[in-house]
Amino acid sequence: MSPVSGKAVVGRLDRGELSSDAGVLALREIESRLGVAERLAACLDDPRAPGQTVHGLAEIIRFRLLMIAAGYEDGNDATGLRRDPVFKMALDQAPSGRSLCSQSTISRLENLPDNRALLRMGRTMADLYCASFRQVPKRITLDIDDTFDAVDGGQQLRLFNAHHDEYGFQPIVVFDCEGRFVTAVLRPAKRPNGPRAWKSAPSCAVCSAPSALTAPDIHPAAGR
Repeated sequence: MSPVSGKAVVGRLDRGELSSDAGVLALREIESRLGVAERLAACLDDPRAPGQTVHGLAEIIRFRLLMIAAGYEDGNDATGLRRDPVFKMALDQAPSGRSLCSQSTISRLENLPDNRALLRMGRTMADLYCASFRQVPKRITLDIDDTFDAVDGGQQLRLFNAHHDEYGFQPIVVFDCEGRFVTAVLRPAKRPNGPRAWKSAPSCAVCSAPSALTAPDIHPAAGR
């Protein structure tokens, strides 16, 4: 090719495997230190035959966590990312090794937990949060709020929200006063109508929330 500013321009077709998600390797170190995938996998009962299982629950969860953290929130993104060399390395696979789990495998995982498993997973997330303190705090201030999450398609529990003029979910998210994530509760896109967001709050916690979540039918103390 013709030189540019006195520099030779060379085109080659023998490149190796490339990826634009190198930051996933840093996230891998954080996840490995916290053990999030292993902890969540321990909350689930795997109904698959062990001799016919290629991808373990912890591997599938770890792949899904890294996908979301890298900005790939749609499970369909696994179709291309399962062959990405960096994602393979993040899951202890060589870039030339076997492909990671598919979108259908991720979908089966996301439909696997029952109510008891979801409760165990929620408690596991709370345990991770509590373990982040070097010393037990005398008081924790929890900021409980809801947020609208628009959806495409016919997902279960989706509802039309007139304020946002869209279909979606309206999960409740909980952070502490320092901005650290505690937990989240997936909900239909409507005003809460029960004590579920409050009944698990620890007695040492001071809770702040918008008026929709502090109505008497949500939190009994709001009426006193």
